[in-house]
Order: sequence, then structure tokens, then C-alpha cells
Amino acid sequence: MMAVAVLLSGVAMQAGAAGQAAATATASNPSTTGTPKAEGTPAANQQTVVPDTIAQRLAACTACHGKEGRAASDGYYPRIAGKPEGYLFNQLKNFRDGKRKYPLMTYMVGQMPDAYLREMAEFFSSQHPPYPAPQAAQSDQSILERGRQLVQSGDSSKKLPACVACHGDKMTGIAPFIPGLLGLPRDYVVGQLGAWQTGARHAHAPDCMAQIAKALSPQDIGAVSAWLASQPMPSDVIAPLAGAAGANVYSSRPLVCGSAPQ
Repeated sequence: MMAVAVLLSGVAMQAGAAGQAAATATASNPSTTGTPKAEGTPAANQQTVVPDTIAQRLAACTACHGKEGRAASDGYYPRIAGKPEGYLFNQLKNFRDGKRKYPLMTYMVGQMPDAYLREMAEFFSSQHPPYPAPQAAQSDQSILERGRQLVQSGDSSKKLPACVACHGDKMTGIAPFIPGLLGLPRDYVVGQLGAWQTGARHAHAPDCMAQIAKALSPQDIGAVSAWLASQPMPSDVIAPLAGAAGANVYSSRPLVCGSAPQ
């Protein structure tokens, strides 16, 4: 009881000291008394006007994904600028509906209707800021060659189609649903292929990327990621429309993908 009394006494003394300090401050500075400022003064009329534009409303997105969606410098958050609109829309829906798991993204889009998600996808798809320089290759030449082989030719012994068969001859994607894979950090590509393997990332059935990722060894994932990250961007980085001349040398995709109907 003695300890409690001492404690309460100390609290009371602190409160009294704080009150005395506040009274002294008020006396020396009458503006702190809360008296309303006279109308017509600059301080009373000053307002912050925020423009109601889609760019302003998506400022929360660019806080992580970089200005215009060009990607942050840390390599953790991917570039979303210039990705095909249908692909971005599908990913936003997947985050919202729990098919793709990242709590921050789920929180951001969890209550958004399809129409707003499509507007977001349309905006970022139309942005084309410059790409960063490719990452310096830090892998042995044999590893990079394995990556090039998988991307450009696949591996029939593992029933792995070439990446270019779906993602386009230039690996810049095929609009409206298939993303480009160049200009992404190596670690990000490794993480996404790992997520497909473990089931942390899903797509509409049939989930062709899960099928591909599960056929890749850890060494294959490292090789593909290293080769892709080390490649320069072509002069034309805009994903061509499916079926357009020069989009893809393959007449049809080797796998049926639910998220990218043919």
C-alpha cells in the first residue's frame, strides 16, 4: 500500500507540473488558447486541394512500385508499368480473392470492385517509363547458357516448353494477358517461380505456370532467373496483341492456361 501511495503521489506531482507548464505557455503565447482566428485571415482560408486524378488515387501503389509503376530500387516490388492490362487486372483480382497471397496487397484491394481494379490496370498498362539497365550477370557461363536454353528452346526431357512460346519472341509479353519477363530483378523471378512451385501463387485453372514451375529444379530456376535479369530490353518494349504479326512464331501455345485464354 505504501508503494502504491508513493506511486500515485508521484503521478499527481507530474500532472501538476505539466498543468503549470501548460498555463505558463498559454500566458506567454495567447494563440494557443484555442480562440478561433478571425475569418478572412490567410490561415483560416488556406486549404490543401488534392487533384482528383487516377494518378493521385493510385499514389499508394507507387509508394511501393515506384513512380509510374517503374519498380522500386530495392528489387522487391516488381515493375507494373507497361504490363498488359488483362494481366494486371487478373493479378489484382487474384490478390483480392486470395488466389495470390501477399497481405499488404490483399488489404489494399480487398474491398475494391472489378470496375475500379480494371481502371487501375488500364492506368499502369499505359505507363512506359524507361527500364533500368540489366543486372550484371553473376553466374557462371554454363548456368546462363542453361537459362538461355530453357527460355528459348525449353527442355523436352522434362516436358518444359520454351518460355518464348507463351511470353513472346522478345519476352516482352503478349497482350492482353501474358506479361513480359525482361526488366525484372533476378530475386523477384526466383521468388515467383518458387511461389508457383509451393502453391503460394495460383491462377485460373488450368494453372499452366504451376505445372511448369513444378517441373523446374532449383538449379533451373536459378538459371532462368539469372539469364532473364541479365538481358537488355529490345527497342520496342510494348507487348504486341495476340495474333499480331511478329508477336510469336508459335501458331498456338503449348499449354492451356486458364488465365490467358487463346
